[in-house]
Amino acid sequence: MTDPSSQPSTHTASSSQQASASADHGLGATTRELIRHIIGLINARLSLAALELSEARDAALLVMVLALGAFIAGSFALIAFSALIVVLTWDALGWRIVLLLALAYAAITAGLIYQIRQIIRAGRLGLPATFAELKQDSETLLRQSRSGGHT
Repeated sequence: MTDPSSQPSTHTASSSQQASASADHGLGATTRELIRHIIGLINARLSLAALELSEARDAALLVMVLALGAFIAGSFALIAFSALIVVLTWDALGWRIVLLLALAYAAITAGLIYQIRQIIRAGRLGLPATFAELKQDSETLLRQSRSGGHT
């Protein structure tokens, strides 16, 4: 049999342990709950970003397909209008109308190529500001690591 006098002391010791555990449990539970909510929030944001990126990718692909179709249709229209101009002016200009159209198209092509080269030279195709900032960040980190983390 157990000694009845030992039971209250065990009960008292377990009560103080429970009170201490519940205080620790309350702070720990709150911290765990906060971390769980933060992780859930981050997870929800990442899921939303992934969904939006997927939709953006699909929309970009559709725009590219539609642009290709528009380019092809526009090219056929240009060919048809050119043929119409040639047929209507052949009696007056003869072969010279074909030369005039070829020169006009060559001039348009040269102008477009010039604009493309200007964009490339200006560095507008890449992300110049972003890369400059990343380069500056990496240089700062290298300086800090060489100086032992002190700035």
